[in-house]
Amino acid sequence: MQTSFGTGQAYRDGTDLAFTDPLTGLGNHRRFFDKVERLIADRADDPAPFAVGIVDLDGFKPINDLFGHKAGDDILIQVAMRLRASMDSHSSVCRIGADEFAFLYPMVFSEEAAAERARMLIEILSAPYDVGERTARLSASVGCSLFYSGDETTEILVNKAETALYHAKRSGRGKVMVYTREMEEAAKHVTRIEQALRRAVSAGEVEPHFQPIVDLATRRVIGFETLARWTDRDLGPISPAVFIPIAEERGIIGPLSQLILRKATEAARAWPKDLFLSFNLSPSQLVDQNTGLHILSILDRNGFDPRRLEVEITETGLMNDPASAEKIVEDLKRVGIRVSLDDFGTGQSSLGRLREFHFDKLKIDRAFVSSILEDKPSEHIIRAILAMCEGLGMDVVAEGIEEEAQADRLIQFGCGGGQGYLFGKPADAEATLGYLRDSFRGAQRIKAV
Repeated sequence: MQTSFGTGQAYRDGTDLAFTDPLTGLGNHRRFFDKVERLIADRADDPAPFAVGIVDLDGFKPINDLFGHKAGDDILIQVAMRLRASMDSHSSVCRIGADEFAFLYPMVFSEEAAAERARMLIEILSAPYDVGERTARLSASVGCSLFYSGDETTEILVNKAETALYHAKRSGRGKVMVYTREMEEAAKHVTRIEQALRRAVSAGEVEPHFQPIVDLATRRVIGFETLARWTDRDLGPISPAVFIPIAEERGIIGPLSQLILRKATEAARAWPKDLFLSFNLSPSQLVDQNTGLHILSILDRNGFDPRRLEVEITETGLMNDPASAEKIVEDLKRVGIRVSLDDFGTGQSSLGRLREFHFDKLKIDRAFVSSILEDKPSEHIIRAILAMCEGLGMDVVAEGIEEEAQADRLIQFGCGGGQGYLFGKPADAEATLGYLRDSFRGAQRIKAV
């Protein structure tokens, strides 16, 4: 099926193998650029608009890992057949990447029409796929751009479509975005932040801040979570909600994480030895088998006891490559590092992950804690999580506690640990050491009384 479909399609299009994707029989990256360049040349004297777009399959890698590469190839062939069947006589589609396809709509003249056609493609691709005796489902994201001027080249159009695709994927699965000038400005801003962040990481200018984690019943500090903070000399303070995703997407997260862990463990050496340091691992670090080696090297170099370190990973991070994540978790636990599942209840994993990964701790997401006083479903969810963790022998920390009444309710339900502004905001290393000294003097005064 694979050979005949690919070869037959190549001959029908009158193309040679250099312009054909061997798996699907569609045109490849070279064929797509050739088609767009020819259309631009045809319309040089009368630049009537046309649309190009990129379709990216959401979540294809986990499905590929789950069903195997042969099944993944079969799905890609089915995707190609659906896309090809959806094209009218003027339009064409090519495969330009592992799970990316590009389309050309010569007779689409407006952004609204391009978005409508793209939404139709997403709907077509969302139907189940046959994988042997089983079925699989996929969603897709699409970015589009329109040709308006003879000054635009194929590369410019494709780059604009990729920028729109980037925004579509950041908005969630199954989204369509058509390129706008605002996106271009946003993309330039992201690039400025990326370049500044690379410089800051290289110069060691990103700093760890620490937020206390307490025993809810006694309010005694038992550890601190490490949080990255960065103020650029030109751009000013940059929120971690902005620079962490950029670091993840642009391949900076590894060096950034190592910098923060090195500085954090240096600071934590001055803390009482019974306090632990909690540190977040990003999803991309859970697919890098060197992650454990990097962590252990930093701990060894700084003389920091691995048994005082907790690493936090998210449900979403587990789903990218469960087998790789499991091996990294095992490597860390083998040397005494504790592993915590962060933001529980908001990701994509199943309850089975709790049994497979043998977590030491679970952190209840702030979304449930913030509504615990007025929302019965949140209350029931927290109760269920606590009961489950008790049965699994896991510690629990509730995040985002801001009110005494929330802390009291959590204690009533049997929650052991807490974190949030009620107990302290993130602070730098010097302020955290001062906080600990004040806490120690306060405890001494209480003992004296």
